[in-house]
Amino acid sequence: MSDAGEGRVAEDAIALAIICKAPRDGACKTRLCPPLTAGEAAAASRCFIADLAAGIAGIGGCDGFAVYTPVGAEAAFDGLLPKGFRMLAQRGDGLGERLLHATEDLLAAGYGGVCLLNGDSPTLPADILRRAVAALREAGDRLVVGPAIDGGYYLIGLKRAHGGIFEGVAWSSSRVLAQTLARAADLALPLSLLPLWYDVDDLGSLRLLLHELFAAGNPLAVDGLAGAAAPHSRAYFAAVLRADDAAARFDCKAAIDALRQD
Repeated sequence: MSDAGEGRVAEDAIALAIICKAPRDGACKTRLCPPLTAGEAAAASRCFIADLAAGIAGIGGCDGFAVYTPVGAEAAFDGLLPKGFRMLAQRGDGLGERLLHATEDLLAAGYGGVCLLNGDSPTLPADILRRAVAALREAGDRLVVGPAIDGGYYLIGLKRAHGGIFEGVAWSSSRVLAQTLARAADLALPLSLLPLWYDVDDLGSLRLLLHELFAAGNPLAVDGLAGAAAPHSRAYFAAVLRADDAAARFDCKAAIDALRQD
């Protein structure tokens, strides 16, 4: 299933595409299990996708996409995506191929630039998205990268499908960002670097999310950069943290105390 090419695309339109797995039990966010159960991880993934998609929908002059896998799991996204969001099936054998093919497919549909975002950053600030879009609208070819605290990136933006950007990268490692920037240098591709942010893919980053949502906010939110409200994620984890065993499972006393004082 793909509707990337449906409808007329404005000349300067940018595609903002969430790279995601269908949020089904046992098929997503497995690195969060434990402390989450498979069902809780799938529910969290649904919240992350819904919050990020809502943020994308608020960026003018852009179209939102869920670039999903596996084919046939479209129903798993029912109720998660705002009106006007489109779906594009992933294709390719590895992550690098899938990112490249998504870029190719969206550029072929007529978009002037493509931003690929992971589906695990529910509080990603709207200002970061606007900066990425503005960079892609500048004259000339370029690479836009949002560095993540784990050594990867939460966003990559391109105006042309440079396959070399995705080749020879040690995916799911702390070397992803450094290797990607090295590929850009090899290609003499101008670089626009976005502010540091994070994705939620292990217990440490989950604790950071809980701290941001319920305690003292996000220490990465500097220079006026504020995280998005992420209402779906906040409501879901508020219920999770109210369970009697939450303190032992998550080791996030500050977030739990702040939540219980509301």
